[in-house]
Amino acid sequence: MDNLRIAVILGTNRNGRTGPAVSRWFVDLARTRADMEIDVLDVADLAAEERYGHGHGAPLADFGPRVAAADGFVVLTPEYNHGYPGPLKSAIDSARREWFGKAAGFVSYGGMSGGLRAIEQLRLVFSELHVATIRDTVSLHNASAMFADDGSPTGDLSGAESAVKLLLDELRWWTLALREARERRSYPA
Repeated sequence: MDNLRIAVILGTNRNGRTGPAVSRWFVDLARTRADMEIDVLDVADLAAEERYGHGHGAPLADFGPRVAAADGFVVLTPEYNHGYPGPLKSAIDSARREWFGKAAGFVSYGGMSGGLRAIEQLRLVFSELHVATIRDTVSLHNASAMFADDGSPTGDLSGAESAVKLLLDELRWWTLALREARERRSYPA
């Protein structure tokens, strides 16, 4: 009854080794949860014309229905130039009401800031989409040094793994509360 469908939205790119390593690390941890069904939506899987060619807010094949089917979200993003990647914004904007009245958490990575500036910008975007954002995040500072060329961790990630557990526990609480509220009454927006 309480099993939650969580869409993990990968806003990373496949260039280099860091994005795929962070994505795999997080998704593998999330999939150990018996209380969550994980659906991975990889922005890099969208065709180039879907990411850039339809204009602002144009629907993307399969993205909106999967967002609608999700009870909550985790957005995994790098930080580029103090922000998040353009293809991630295009994907987010391709849906509207599908986001309303749900919760989202964030996992970020980057250099010294660990992607925190990208998360702060995404909080503004998701506020406009009527999404409650989870306060606690997972932020991997100097992430390129945290993973070897084969994608395996180079050191102890137990602190980051504890942050993942906290994020997913809080996301579970918010997602259950909001799902129960949506079942009792329609979201007013």
